[in-house]
Amino acid sequence: MSLIRRTDFPNFPSLLDNFFGRDMDMGSLMERGSMPAVNIRESEDKYAIEVAAPGLKKDSFNLHLDHNVLSISSETEHHNDEKDAQGNYTRREFSYQSFRRSFTLPDAADAEKIEAKYNEGILHISIPKREEMKQRPPRTINIS
Repeated sequence: MSLIRRTDFPNFPSLLDNFFGRDMDMGSLMERGSMPAVNIRESEDKYAIEVAAPGLKKDSFNLHLDHNVLSISSETEHHNDEKDAQGNYTRREFSYQSFRRSFTLPDAADAEKIEAKYNEGILHISIPKREEMKQRPPRTINIS
């Protein structure tokens, strides 16, 4: 007796593979869904970090600097309650969302002068460079 593979339902195996396979790990799905995008730019006098986090309030963020590692985190909690006339719950939903990103600051960063502001859904963090680390314009050195 030989086994025959049936291909009558071409989408069915791939649907099951996607649903039960490793690609649909809920931990990684939640991590990807709640991790905000970050842009990092360097200019001559500073580093700039932009965190896209629309819908949050500036009080939702925590910035922490420990041994030259800047950590940005947020934790929010949402409640949606619907009650009937007697005050009994007809529906109650909770949702929690959090993220944490950490960045090791370069030696050129002046950690004492870091500034942050939240504007229109974007957290802007400005990290100035130390004066001695800024690029100087070229100059001619006279030989005596």
